[in-house]
Amino acid sequence: MEPKKILLIRMLGLGDVTCIGIPALRYFKQQFPDASISFLTFSAGQDMIRLAEPNVQLLTLEQDQWPENIIPAMESFLGLAEKIIGEGYDQIVNLDTWFMPCFMSRFLKDAGEHVIGNMMSISVQELLEQFQTQTLKPEYVNDPAAYIHSSFFGMSRWHSPWWESAFLPDNGYPEFYLRSCCGFDQLDMNWQIEVKADHQLKKIGKKQKVIALAPQARTAERNYPYGDKLKQLLQQAGFHVWTGFDGKIPMRQTLAQLKASDLLVTAPSAPQWLAATVGCPSLVICADVDPRTLMPDYATDPAPQPIAPEALLESIQSIFTEQANEGS
Repeated sequence: MEPKKILLIRMLGLGDVTCIGIPALRYFKQQFPDASISFLTFSAGQDMIRLAEPNVQLLTLEQDQWPENIIPAMESFLGLAEKIIGEGYDQIVNLDTWFMPCFMSRFLKDAGEHVIGNMMSISVQELLEQFQTQTLKPEYVNDPAAYIHSSFFGMSRWHSPWWESAFLPDNGYPEFYLRSCCGFDQLDMNWQIEVKADHQLKKIGKKQKVIALAPQARTAERNYPYGDKLKQLLQQAGFHVWTGFDGKIPMRQTLAQLKASDLLVTAPSAPQWLAATVGCPSLVICADVDPRTLMPDYATDPAPQPIAPEALLESIQSIFTEQANEGS
């Protein structure tokens, strides 16, 4: 019997919720058209889900509800689990790979809920006993290979260097995860969001190429340190450059500005996936990230040192030159 009430869980970062959460949500809506589907996400991810699928019921955990200390975090997630149990879902699908959502899904499974997907490999009781007896190894909490048990048969591939395969998915990691790891082989990688292009930027775009610049990433090692210098060089070369991916601008406005942009230049981070929702091409400054994991429209070569802003400017200019040649 098909489930009538489904909860999907994906609580990772904003870009992750965008590139994995939205296609997964649309897949389940297609597979179970008569079901009531809810989506549990974290912090800013809720804005993307609302924009993509405004009729879906949202459960959210705010930033201050996810403490860094493991004991308060467990208390917060156990409280969330009790609310989920009270909702009476026919099926709970944990698509997450972070420890706390896997901890919660294991608790839900042991409590008798119909949970599929990723969960902690030991019971909550076992975890607490190991914690109390000081036998819990730090790597168990920090290493997904140690703590994840999954009903998705393909999750073993998640730990492999899949990007070295001869058959790479067109959409990089999100498609690999959903199709190969989770087994959603009929899934359409659809993360498009309909917004109107920003009027002011559209007007500017009639005279200048508009570039969105996002040199910052969630982790320090992925940051591009020469963002200010690159912005200056781009402006001197005649481009209109805008920045502002710090969460201060409403998400709809950010997407509207991206839709009116000719190119996003970004560190390996969420803005790439935000741009993809509105069809804005991206140039990813890869640093030590293998571009095959992201499959952006354009990418710099992986290197131990950040690319010089002058060289990056040349790459950007060559993109527009190539586009002009193709259009002539």
